[in-house]
Amino acid sequence: MQDSTRKRRLPDFMGVGPPRTGTTWLDEVLRGHVGLPEGRKETDFFKRNYPRGVDWWAAYFENCPPNLPCGEICPTYFALEQARTRLAELLPECRIVITLRDPVERAYSYFRLLHRHGWMKTGFEEAVMRRRDIRDQSRYAAHLRAWQQTFGAERVYVGFYDDLKARPQAFIDGITSFLGIPSIPVAGSAVAEERVNTVGEAPRSRSLARRARRLHLWLEDKKFDSTVRILTDLGVWRFFATGGPKFEPLTDEVDARLREVFRPDIEELEKLLGRDLAAWKTPRSKRRRLNEINDSNTDP
Repeated sequence: MQDSTRKRRLPDFMGVGPPRTGTTWLDEVLRGHVGLPEGRKETDFFKRNYPRGVDWWAAYFENCPPNLPCGEICPTYFALEQARTRLAELLPECRIVITLRDPVERAYSYFRLLHRHGWMKTGFEEAVMRRRDIRDQSRYAAHLRAWQQTFGAERVYVGFYDDLKARPQAFIDGITSFLGIPSIPVAGSAVAEERVNTVGEAPRSRSLARRARRLHLWLEDKKFDSTVRILTDLGVWRFFATGGPKFEPLTDEVDARLREVFRPDIEELEKLLGRDLAAWKTPRSKRRRLNEINDSNTDP
């Protein structure tokens, strides 16, 4: 496989992690400063499209500027051992960027995304407990350790969605330094303030949303990029993905129960990275009370 692709332009880095952790924001900020897949964000090569062959994948990077690193941001790979193994076999020296987010918030955001695409019909807590993909993508420590062991800890960069919200410039500076490119100013730009790809409401029809999503993926895989862009500009995908009831905020009771589910992994991640993640373990209701106490103590 490697001999036939030696002269191909293939990625120098991969953003792998996991869905709903700022990956679309990162893709939009990096475009124009690094080479990224032409015409789409995620090729999903090492998962759905591996049988198409490396030539199919490499074609997405043919027009990347030769003087810039190129890569891809594909969050479906984070918890997928097969994708990690395939990537390591083809590109063993690839740099890996992983972004992480409060696991309960990430899971709820991902749940809403699955609803938008028509893949979900149960409630959130039931979905987390019944569907391994939702639960597993929010259990970070074991997967992060696997990426570090496969590529070497020095080749794996970890960024936090909390930092993206609080200090977007510092967040992107860490990544650009890791990739070896100049800093990308984001202060005052629209992308610095926006949260890309947010999901606030369910689709008007689950079956139609599911069919539209399948069509979208099929058109992308066939590289009908102009058709995808036209349908996007016309609002076709948004029409089928929205129009239903707005999602209710996560209740304090569900939030507290799920934080206990994820607590062992959070504590393991704290040891692995040496970072205090107490906020991820503390229920929102308790955080609100602590904030109210702190506010009252600082009042004149």
